Amino acid sequence: MRKPSRTNRGFTLTELLIVIAIIATLVGIAVPVSISMVAKSRETACLGNLRQIGAGLQDYLSENNQRIPVLALGRDDKSSEEPVLETVLLPYCGGEDVFRCPADKEQFAKTGSSYNWNITQNGLHVTKLSFFGIEDRPELIPLVSDKESWHPGGTNFLYADSSSSNKARFATANRKD
Repeated sequence: MRKPSRTNRGFTLTELLIVIAIIATLVGIAVPVSISMVAKSRETACLGNLRQIGAGLQDYLSENNQRIPVLALGRDDKSSEEPVLETVLLPYCGGEDVFRCPADKEQFAKTGSSYNWNITQNGLHVTKLSFFGIEDRPELIPLVSDKESWHPGGTNFLYADSSSSNKARFATANRKD
């Protein structure tokens, strides 16, 4: 009578190479998709921050006769004393984290904000805003923007109507003189 043979059957080299190739393909697909998803989530969080800044600005306006604050574009470092977005609107925005874009790796730490203020609107009444010849269209007048274009969709903006978007809605006006 013959004894059953005990063979240890393992993977052949070909099978092992096929499995490795499949795993590498899946990783090659998953990594860029996950990186894109993380970048998109940071962009969305940044747009949320801009909406909060817009709500804080509305509170500021209601206490200041609907006049836009007079602010500097930004500051070089946190020790600067000039009035800027993150110092003047801080009491209206609920905390300094509102001024930090999640995609910003250095500007917030250095200056206290990831965002720039549109100085062309300083001190104006909300009914008198104008930008590149655009008047009476607050949804086209940017007030705050990213300091840099960190997002895959481009630069994020807060507009005078308190909406935020990653699309530039403004352009220079064509004048027919």
